[in-house]
Amino acid sequence: MAWQETCPVEERIRFVEEHRRCSTFVELCRRFGVSRKTGYKWLRRHAKHGLAGLEDSSRASWLHPNATVAEVEQLIVDYRLAHRTWGARKIRSWLERCWPERTWPCLSTVNEVLRRHGLTRPLRPRRRAPRATEPLSHALGPNDVWSIDFKGWFRTGDGNQCGPLTVLDAFSRYAFDVRALEKSDTEHVKPTLERCFREYGLPLAMRSDNGPPFGSTARAGLTPLAVWLVKLGVRPERIEPGHPEQNGRHERFHRTLKQDAASPPAKTLGRQQAAFDRFRQTYNLERPHEALGMRTPAEAYRRSERLLPRTLDEPEYPASADIRRVRGNGEIKWAGETVYVTQALAGELVGLERLDDRHWSVRFGPLRLGVVDEWKRAWAD
Repeated sequence: MAWQETCPVEERIRFVEEHRRCSTFVELCRRFGVSRKTGYKWLRRHAKHGLAGLEDSSRASWLHPNATVAEVEQLIVDYRLAHRTWGARKIRSWLERCWPERTWPCLSTVNEVLRRHGLTRPLRPRRRAPRATEPLSHALGPNDVWSIDFKGWFRTGDGNQCGPLTVLDAFSRYAFDVRALEKSDTEHVKPTLERCFREYGLPLAMRSDNGPPFGSTARAGLTPLAVWLVKLGVRPERIEPGHPEQNGRHERFHRTLKQDAASPPAKTLGRQQAAFDRFRQTYNLERPHEALGMRTPAEAYRRSERLLPRTLDEPEYPASADIRRVRGNGEIKWAGETVYVTQALAGELVGLERLDDRHWSVRFGPLRLGVVDEWKRAWAD
């Protein structure tokens, strides 16, 4: 007999019940319209699992030829746990570098492994501002532009204040130093920069925000630290106030630094510095960077050929410039009168070049300080 218009499971139950009363198995299978192979299968399932064995089972294959090998999956999970901020692209790139002879899963598979183990979370969509033209000099190679900034301060476990000073190469993203400082002043920042300059040489420009000790409200935003940089042959660059996106690479670095080395803060300032040192080692030598074609910063960076000089030279000016030395109170004597420049330049030489019959351009090295009016003996801008 053919199957009736009933649930297949009910027919299987009837098949098992009729088997107890039917004299021949061939006749039973003929009545239910099934082969002897199928009939024996239902009897074996019923004997082993009872009525549950007569339910429909999944048709999915037990073996998947494209399944990720357990060893590879565990490696992906281990690397994610060791580097919480690394995504699928960085993990896969690092595995390829460590074992180039092996074939590794594609990015979508790595992402799926991370998702299955609860190691990723979907990002909330956010509105993005339109791209703006970079108003500062572009870093076309290593040491064209370095950037320097303080990551927001926090307290270590023992209550000490820690304000990490970070110094990066804008082109290669190489981190020269991550220094846990107790104060953000020239006396603490200058020794850190001197160490970087001795080890890596001098950049052409140093980019920073407008806060102390990098910038001020004085002429050209000069500070004692900026004056020192100019005399070393390093041009200070400051982003526009309220526009941290103009130093976006550095801001992104700070987010990674916080996630990997300061969440939570260490118990002491010394231990926090040790955490920063370990982070910098991993960031420079191991962490692939998408903007560098998945190279590490160390692979993209080369040491500057401009060495830190032993003595500071005075800025050079054209032969036609009128040279004046700034007094201790920040003034210069010019045209029989005194003009206040800035106290940050006390003891330094500035150059004045004529623009027309009454205006003069005032410079300190490559930095333009403004224009003075000879008739009024005052600044014209």
